[in-house]
Amino acid sequence: MTEKQSKERRRKVVVVGAGAVGATFCYALAHSGLADDIVIIDVNVNLAQGQVLDLEHGQPFFPPVSIRVGDPGDYADAQVVVIAAGAAQGPGETRLDLLQKNASIVGRIAEEVAEKNCPGVLLVVSNPVDVLTYVVLKLSGWDRRRVIGSGTVLDSARFRQLLGNYCGVDVHNVHAYVLGEHGDSEFVAWSMTHIAGTPIDTYCAASANCTDWNTQRPRIEQAVRDSAYHVINYKGATHFAVGLALVRITGAILRGQDSVLTVSTLVDNAYGLKDVCLSVPCIVSEGGVARIIATPLPAEEQTALEASAAVLRTAIDQVGL
Repeated sequence: MTEKQSKERRRKVVVVGAGAVGATFCYALAHSGLADDIVIIDVNVNLAQGQVLDLEHGQPFFPPVSIRVGDPGDYADAQVVVIAAGAAQGPGETRLDLLQKNASIVGRIAEEVAEKNCPGVLLVVSNPVDVLTYVVLKLSGWDRRRVIGSGTVLDSARFRQLLGNYCGVDVHNVHAYVLGEHGDSEFVAWSMTHIAGTPIDTYCAASANCTDWNTQRPRIEQAVRDSAYHVINYKGATHFAVGLALVRITGAILRGQDSVLTVSTLVDNAYGLKDVCLSVPCIVSEGGVARIIATPLPAEEQTALEASAAVLRTAIDQVGL
Protein backbone atom coordinates (compact mmCIF):
# COMPACT_ATOMS: atom_id res chain seq x y z
CA MET A 1 0.00 0.00 0.00
CA THR A 2 1.40 3.43 -0.95
CA GLU A 3 1.63 6.30 1.53
CA LYS A 4 -1.23 8.06 -0.27
CA GLN A 5 -3.41 4.93 -0.16
CA SER A 6 -2.60 4.46 3.52
CA LYS A 7 -3.70 8.03 4.28
CA GLU A 8 -6.90 7.59 2.30
CA ARG A 9 -7.83 4.29 3.94
CA ARG A 10 -10.69 4.84 6.37
CA ARG A 11 -11.13 2.84 9.53
CA LYS A 12 -14.61 1.46 9.02
CA VAL A 13 -16.50 -0.56 11.62
CA VAL A 14 -19.82 -2.19 10.77
CA VAL A 15 -22.06 -3.15 13.70
CA VAL A 16 -24.79 -5.70 13.04
CA GLY A 17 -27.44 -5.39 15.74
CA ALA A 18 -28.73 -2.05 17.03
CA GLY A 19 -29.92 -3.27 20.42
CA ALA A 20 -28.47 -2.38 23.81
CA VAL A 21 -25.03 -3.94 23.27
CA GLY A 22 -24.59 -2.80 19.67
CA ALA A 23 -25.74 0.76 20.38
CA THR A 24 -23.64 1.09 23.55
CA PHE A 25 -20.59 -0.12 21.64
CA CYS A 26 -21.24 2.48 18.93
CA TYR A 27 -21.57 5.20 21.57
CA ALA A 28 -18.29 4.20 23.23
CA LEU A 29 -16.54 3.76 19.87
CA ALA A 30 -17.62 7.23 18.74
CA HIS A 31 -16.08 8.72 21.90
CA SER A 32 -12.84 6.79 21.39
CA GLY A 33 -11.90 8.39 18.08
CA LEU A 34 -10.76 5.00 16.78
CA ALA A 35 -13.09 4.77 13.80
CA ASP A 36 -13.64 7.05 10.83
CA ASP A 37 -16.90 5.35 9.88
CA ILE A 38 -19.46 3.61 12.10
CA VAL A 39 -22.17 1.79 10.17
CA ILE A 40 -25.19 0.24 11.93
CA ILE A 41 -27.23 -2.56 10.38
CA ASP A 42 -30.38 -4.08 11.87
CA VAL A 43 -33.40 -5.94 10.51
CA ASN A 44 -35.41 -3.35 12.44
CA VAL A 45 -34.51 -0.40 10.21
CA ASN A 46 -36.42 2.08 12.39
CA LEU A 47 -34.35 1.05 15.40
CA ALA A 48 -31.11 1.46 13.45
CA GLN A 49 -32.21 4.88 12.17
CA GLY A 50 -33.18 5.96 15.68
CA GLN A 51 -29.83 4.91 17.14
CA VAL A 52 -27.94 6.69 14.37
CA LEU A 53 -29.95 9.90 14.79
CA ASP A 54 -29.43 9.85 18.55
CA LEU A 55 -25.68 9.34 18.12
CA GLU A 56 -25.43 12.05 15.45
CA HIS A 57 -26.88 14.57 17.88
CA GLY A 58 -23.85 13.96 20.09
CA GLN A 59 -21.28 14.68 17.38
CA PRO A 60 -20.31 18.10 18.81
CA PHE A 61 -19.06 16.25 21.88
CA PHE A 62 -16.77 13.60 20.38
CA PRO A 63 -14.08 13.34 17.65
CA PRO A 64 -15.17 13.57 13.99
CA VAL A 65 -16.74 10.33 12.77
CA SER A 66 -19.32 9.37 10.15
CA ILE A 67 -22.27 7.47 11.64
CA ARG A 68 -24.99 6.08 9.40
CA VAL A 69 -27.40 3.23 8.72
CA GLY A 70 -25.96 0.64 6.35
CA ASP A 71 -26.71 -2.52 4.45
CA PRO A 72 -24.79 -5.72 3.54
CA GLY A 73 -22.91 -3.82 0.83
CA ASP A 74 -20.98 -2.10 3.62
CA TYR A 75 -19.20 -5.36 4.50
CA ALA A 76 -17.09 -5.07 1.34
CA ASP A 77 -14.63 -2.52 2.78
CA ALA A 78 -15.03 -2.92 6.56
CA GLN A 79 -11.96 -3.39 8.75
CA VAL A 80 -14.11 -4.84 11.55
CA VAL A 81 -17.61 -6.33 11.45
CA VAL A 82 -19.10 -6.71 14.93
CA ILE A 83 -21.98 -9.18 15.25
CA ALA A 84 -24.19 -8.10 18.14
CA ALA A 85 -27.47 -9.39 16.69
CA GLY A 86 -29.70 -11.97 18.32
CA ALA A 87 -31.79 -12.59 21.41
CA ALA A 88 -30.48 -11.22 24.69
CA GLN A 89 -29.90 -13.30 27.81
CA GLY A 90 -32.84 -13.01 30.16
CA PRO A 91 -33.14 -13.47 33.95
CA GLY A 92 -32.56 -17.10 34.93
CA GLU A 93 -31.31 -17.96 31.44
CA THR A 94 -27.78 -19.21 30.76
CA ARG A 95 -25.77 -18.13 27.75
CA LEU A 96 -25.98 -21.65 26.35
CA ASP A 97 -29.79 -21.49 26.53
CA LEU A 98 -29.58 -18.91 23.73
CA LEU A 99 -27.80 -21.28 21.36
CA GLN A 100 -30.63 -22.40 19.09
CA LYS A 101 -32.14 -18.91 18.98
CA ASN A 102 -28.98 -17.22 17.80
CA ALA A 103 -27.02 -19.78 15.76
CA SER A 104 -29.13 -19.31 12.64
CA ILE A 105 -29.05 -15.52 12.96
CA VAL A 106 -25.29 -15.16 13.22
CA GLY A 107 -24.71 -17.91 10.66
CA ARG A 108 -26.71 -16.01 8.06
CA ILE A 109 -24.75 -12.83 8.81
CA ALA A 110 -21.44 -14.69 8.51
CA GLU A 111 -22.40 -15.97 5.07
CA GLU A 112 -23.43 -12.47 3.93
CA VAL A 113 -20.12 -10.98 5.11
CA ALA A 114 -18.13 -13.69 3.33
CA GLU A 115 -20.12 -13.19 0.11
CA LYS A 116 -19.05 -9.53 0.04
CA ASN A 117 -15.35 -10.49 0.23
CA CYS A 118 -14.87 -8.43 3.37
CA PRO A 119 -11.13 -7.87 4.01
CA GLY A 120 -11.49 -7.36 7.73
CA VAL A 121 -12.10 -9.20 11.00
CA LEU A 122 -15.36 -10.69 12.24
CA LEU A 123 -15.87 -9.98 15.94
CA VAL A 124 -18.73 -11.90 17.58
CA VAL A 125 -20.37 -10.71 20.80
CA SER A 126 -23.79 -12.43 20.56
CA ASN A 127 -24.25 -15.20 23.16
CA PRO A 128 -23.32 -17.96 23.65
CA VAL A 129 -20.29 -16.23 22.19
CA ASP A 130 -17.87 -19.19 22.05
CA VAL A 131 -20.24 -21.52 20.20
CA LEU A 132 -21.42 -18.71 17.90
CA THR A 133 -17.80 -17.79 17.13
CA TYR A 134 -17.36 -21.40 15.98
CA VAL A 135 -20.55 -21.15 13.88
CA VAL A 136 -19.35 -17.92 12.25
CA LEU A 137 -15.92 -19.40 11.58
CA LYS A 138 -17.30 -22.48 9.85
CA LEU A 139 -20.00 -20.71 7.81
CA SER A 140 -17.75 -17.85 6.72
CA GLY A 141 -15.01 -20.23 5.60
CA TRP A 142 -12.42 -17.70 6.79
CA ASP A 143 -9.01 -18.30 8.33
CA ARG A 144 -9.41 -18.81 12.08
CA ARG A 145 -7.30 -15.71 12.84
CA ARG A 146 -9.93 -13.42 11.29
CA VAL A 147 -12.90 -14.72 13.31
CA ILE A 148 -12.87 -13.97 17.03
CA GLY A 149 -15.34 -13.65 19.88
CA SER A 150 -15.36 -11.11 22.69
CA GLY A 151 -14.75 -14.12 24.94
CA THR A 152 -13.63 -13.44 28.50
CA VAL A 153 -12.20 -9.96 27.90
CA LEU A 154 -15.06 -8.59 30.00
CA ASP A 155 -14.81 -11.39 32.59
CA SER A 156 -11.10 -10.66 32.95
CA ALA A 157 -11.89 -6.97 33.46
CA ARG A 158 -14.42 -7.88 36.17
CA PHE A 159 -11.79 -10.05 37.83
CA ARG A 160 -9.22 -7.25 37.77
CA GLN A 161 -11.73 -4.78 39.19
CA LEU A 162 -12.66 -7.08 42.08
CA LEU A 163 -9.01 -7.84 42.86
CA GLY A 164 -8.05 -4.18 42.67
CA ASN A 165 -10.76 -3.25 45.16
CA TYR A 166 -9.84 -6.09 47.49
CA CYS A 167 -6.09 -5.47 47.38
CA GLY A 168 -6.37 -1.67 47.42
CA VAL A 169 -4.47 -1.34 44.12
CA ASP A 170 -5.31 0.62 40.96
CA VAL A 171 -7.07 -1.81 38.60
CA HIS A 172 -4.68 -0.78 35.81
CA ASN A 173 -1.83 -2.37 37.78
CA VAL A 174 -3.60 -5.70 38.27
CA HIS A 175 -2.83 -8.31 35.61
CA ALA A 176 -5.23 -11.23 35.59
CA TYR A 177 -7.16 -13.47 33.19
CA VAL A 178 -10.31 -15.56 33.08
CA LEU A 179 -10.07 -18.49 30.67
CA GLY A 180 -12.38 -21.00 28.98
CA GLU A 181 -16.04 -20.44 28.22
CA HIS A 182 -17.63 -17.03 28.57
CA GLY A 183 -20.13 -18.67 30.87
CA ASP A 184 -20.60 -20.99 33.81
CA SER A 185 -17.57 -23.22 33.13
CA GLU A 186 -15.10 -20.33 32.96
CA PHE A 187 -12.31 -20.22 35.55
CA VAL A 188 -9.82 -17.78 36.98
CA ALA A 189 -6.20 -18.44 36.00
CA TRP A 190 -4.63 -17.73 39.38
CA SER A 191 -1.25 -18.87 38.03
CA MET A 192 -1.26 -15.88 35.64
CA THR A 193 -2.45 -13.34 38.23
CA HIS A 194 0.06 -10.80 39.55
CA ILE A 195 0.50 -7.28 40.87
CA ALA A 196 3.77 -5.44 40.09
CA GLY A 197 5.23 -8.69 38.81
CA THR A 198 4.49 -10.41 42.11
CA PRO A 199 2.29 -13.55 42.05
CA ILE A 200 -1.03 -12.78 43.71
CA ASP A 201 -0.61 -15.30 46.55
CA THR A 202 2.82 -13.87 47.39
CA TYR A 203 1.54 -10.30 47.15
CA CYS A 204 -1.45 -10.94 49.42
CA ALA A 205 0.64 -12.81 51.99
CA ALA A 206 2.65 -9.62 52.49
CA SER A 207 -0.18 -7.07 52.21
CA ALA A 208 -2.22 -5.75 55.12
CA ASN A 209 -5.08 -5.05 52.71
CA CYS A 210 -5.54 -8.72 51.81
CA THR A 211 -7.39 -9.83 54.91
CA ASP A 212 -8.68 -13.41 55.11
CA TRP A 213 -7.15 -14.19 51.69
CA ASN A 214 -7.75 -17.95 51.71
CA THR A 215 -11.48 -17.38 52.25
CA GLN A 216 -11.79 -14.44 49.88
CA ARG A 217 -9.97 -16.14 46.99
CA PRO A 218 -12.82 -18.54 46.05
CA ARG A 219 -15.42 -15.85 46.76
CA ILE A 220 -13.78 -13.50 44.26
CA GLU A 221 -13.73 -16.21 41.60
CA GLN A 222 -17.42 -16.99 42.15
CA ALA A 223 -18.27 -13.28 42.08
CA VAL A 224 -16.63 -13.02 38.65
CA ARG A 225 -18.61 -15.99 37.37
CA ASP A 226 -21.90 -14.60 38.73
CA SER A 227 -21.38 -10.95 37.71
CA ALA A 228 -23.55 -11.00 34.59
CA TYR A 229 -26.41 -12.73 36.41
CA HIS A 230 -26.42 -10.01 39.06
CA VAL A 231 -26.52 -7.21 36.48
CA ILE A 232 -29.26 -8.96 34.47
CA ASN A 233 -31.34 -9.54 37.60
CA TYR A 234 -31.02 -5.88 38.58
CA LYS A 235 -31.65 -4.17 35.24
CA GLY A 236 -32.38 -6.81 32.60
CA ALA A 237 -29.20 -6.67 30.51
CA THR A 238 -25.47 -5.97 30.51
CA HIS A 239 -24.17 -3.47 27.98
CA PHE A 240 -21.94 -0.69 29.36
CA ALA A 241 -18.91 -2.78 30.27
CA VAL A 242 -19.21 -5.13 27.30
CA GLY A 243 -19.41 -2.10 25.00
CA LEU A 244 -16.12 -0.86 26.43
CA ALA A 245 -14.57 -4.33 26.10
CA LEU A 246 -15.51 -4.31 22.42
CA VAL A 247 -13.84 -0.91 21.98
CA ARG A 248 -10.66 -2.36 23.51
CA ILE A 249 -10.67 -5.32 21.11
CA THR A 250 -11.57 -3.15 18.11
CA GLY A 251 -8.79 -0.71 18.96
CA ALA A 252 -6.23 -3.50 19.06
CA ILE A 253 -7.31 -4.52 15.53
CA LEU A 254 -7.58 -1.06 13.97
CA ARG A 255 -4.28 0.15 15.44
CA GLY A 256 -2.37 -3.13 15.06
CA GLN A 257 -1.48 -2.99 18.75
CA ASP A 258 -0.35 -6.59 19.39
CA SER A 259 -2.39 -6.55 22.61
CA VAL A 260 -2.72 -9.54 24.93
CA LEU A 261 -6.46 -10.18 25.24
CA THR A 262 -8.49 -13.26 26.18
CA VAL A 263 -10.65 -13.30 23.07
CA SER A 264 -12.47 -16.44 21.99
CA THR A 265 -10.59 -18.14 19.17
CA LEU A 266 -10.37 -21.56 17.56
CA VAL A 267 -7.99 -23.63 19.68
CA ASP A 268 -6.67 -26.60 17.76
CA ASN A 269 -3.65 -28.37 19.34
CA ALA A 270 -2.74 -25.53 21.74
CA TYR A 271 -3.28 -26.42 25.41
CA GLY A 272 -3.97 -30.00 24.29
CA LEU A 273 -7.40 -29.01 22.93
CA LYS A 274 -8.97 -29.79 19.57
CA ASP A 275 -11.50 -27.95 17.39
CA VAL A 276 -13.20 -25.68 19.92
CA CYS A 277 -13.53 -21.92 20.33
CA LEU A 278 -12.86 -20.55 23.81
CA SER A 279 -10.80 -17.89 25.54
CA VAL A 280 -7.07 -18.13 26.10
CA PRO A 281 -4.46 -15.35 26.06
CA CYS A 282 -3.94 -14.18 22.46
CA ILE A 283 -1.95 -11.52 20.66
CA VAL A 284 -4.61 -9.41 18.92
CA SER A 285 -3.56 -7.07 16.14
CA GLU A 286 -4.44 -6.06 12.59
CA GLY A 287 -5.93 -9.14 10.99
CA GLY A 288 -7.28 -10.56 14.27
CA VAL A 289 -5.45 -13.16 16.35
CA ALA A 290 -1.76 -13.07 15.45
CA ARG A 291 -1.03 -16.02 17.75
CA ILE A 292 -2.16 -17.89 20.82
CA ILE A 293 0.06 -17.64 23.90
CA ALA A 294 0.18 -21.28 25.01
CA THR A 295 1.46 -20.87 28.56
CA PRO A 296 1.78 -24.16 30.51
CA LEU A 297 -0.93 -24.30 33.18
CA PRO A 298 -0.86 -25.98 36.60
CA ALA A 299 -2.67 -29.33 36.61
CA GLU A 300 -5.86 -28.01 38.23
CA GLU A 301 -6.16 -25.14 35.72
CA GLN A 302 -5.44 -27.41 32.77
CA THR A 303 -8.20 -29.71 34.02
CA ALA A 304 -10.58 -26.76 34.33
CA LEU A 305 -9.76 -25.64 30.78
CA GLU A 306 -10.38 -29.13 29.41
CA ALA A 307 -13.69 -29.34 31.30
CA SER A 308 -14.78 -25.99 29.87
CA ALA A 309 -13.79 -27.15 26.37
CA ALA A 310 -15.87 -30.31 26.84
CA VAL A 311 -18.96 -28.23 27.75
CA LEU A 312 -18.51 -26.14 24.63
CA ARG A 313 -17.78 -29.13 22.41
CA THR A 314 -21.09 -30.65 23.48
CA ALA A 315 -22.89 -27.41 22.63
CA ILE A 316 -21.14 -27.18 19.26
CA ASP A 317 -22.29 -30.71 18.45
CA GLN A 318 -25.88 -29.60 19.08
CA VAL A 319 -25.58 -27.07 16.24
CA GLY A 320 -24.66 -29.87 13.85
CA LEU A 321 -21.81 -28.23 11.94
